[in-house]
Amino acid sequence: MSEKERLFPGIPLVESPIFRQELPRMGLSEVEMEIAIALNRDGFAVFDFPDPVIDDRIERIRKSLSVELGVNDADPEASKLSGPGRIQDAWQTNDDVRAIASNAIVLDLLSRLYGRKAFPFQTLNFPVGTQQHLHTDAVHFSTIPPKFMCGVWLALEDIQADAGPLHYVRGSHKWPMIDNAMIGRKGHGAADTSAQAPYHDAWAAFMDEHNAQPEQFLPCKGQALIWSANLLHGGSMQNDPRLTRWSQVTHYFFDDCVYYTPAFSDEYLGRLALRNLVSVADGSPKPNLYLGEEIAPVTQAPLPWAKRLRQSLTLRRKYHQESSMK
Repeated sequence: MSEKERLFPGIPLVESPIFRQELPRMGLSEVEMEIAIALNRDGFAVFDFPDPVIDDRIERIRKSLSVELGVNDADPEASKLSGPGRIQDAWQTNDDVRAIASNAIVLDLLSRLYGRKAFPFQTLNFPVGTQQHLHTDAVHFSTIPPKFMCGVWLALEDIQADAGPLHYVRGSHKWPMIDNAMIGRKGHGAADTSAQAPYHDAWAAFMDEHNAQPEQFLPCKGQALIWSANLLHGGSMQNDPRLTRWSQVTHYFFDDCVYYTPAFSDEYLGRLALRNLVSVADGSPKPNLYLGEEIAPVTQAPLPWAKRLRQSLTLRRKYHQESSMK
């Protein structure tokens, strides 16, 4: 079924309110159908990363990035927490990072799960756990229509419980998506340096209301996890500073959407912090589109128009001055 024939083309298939009706039409294998059901129900799904040379890629990535990240991988007793902790967009210089982000099988699966063509737009590589507060990606990366975004987290080693593993709140993707209007905040031009700190209290209140607790993800090397845009997730406490937690996160958007940062936007005032994106896969620009029409940022009036306005106002003032003298 084409997007035009669908009843809700502005909702990802995997999050559709008629998901059970959509599922048979998504063209999924039996294994892929299990992934779709888990993603719809829990907000995440685990799968084995489909790359026959993934072990070789992982070895090269760790060797290449360990120096830049200040991690002594060779010494098991050395603290691994002294470096910056992450590299953003290593795909620009590392072919293996780009190959993982652009894996054709993953892109095809995501495209069928969401009903629009997926493209990777950002990579993050970590040698250690983030110990990051529970948050949703939806305050960092969002779309119009909403929820056409997801993340894929890949374990680059077996993850231990004391290494600060990823954790998530099962089912939280079905809770309300937080925006600035909900918490009485203006985001456009805000002085906050954190895109997620303003929402911590709201997420904590949701957790209390649902009596929810985060669950740790302890995957084996080569296992990956897809998460929905609105799934609460973060990094557990790292109890042993000697342990690494090598991983790669790739963030994906989907075609024919407006891409923006909600934390620094005021949607209802028409002030969107639009993103200027290229696809990691092929470097092609990804314009902000709504139903095929490109959305451009609001700009100041062109200089000639502004000049004519000033001239008109000057003439009006001169006319009134002359009239008052008669």
